[in-house]
Amino acid sequence: MGPGDVSDPHDNGSRRPAVIGLIVVLALVVVGYFLMSALRQNANLEDCLMSGRKNCAPIETPAPQR
Repeated sequence: MGPGDVSDPHDNGSRRPAVIGLIVVLALVVVGYFLMSALRQNANLEDCLMSGRKNCAPIETPAPQR
């Protein structure tokens, strides 16, 4: 080892903690996206209802079978 070599004695070359951290962050981003999507839909429905309209969330009925 020369004077320019800097080595961390605790570094074992494992990237497992970094990969686990990346997976956790990605999971939080996905959950946040779906949460924001649901909140946006609820806000749009509430805006529709507050404006006095009655068909804000139409109910789809199956087509009658013969």
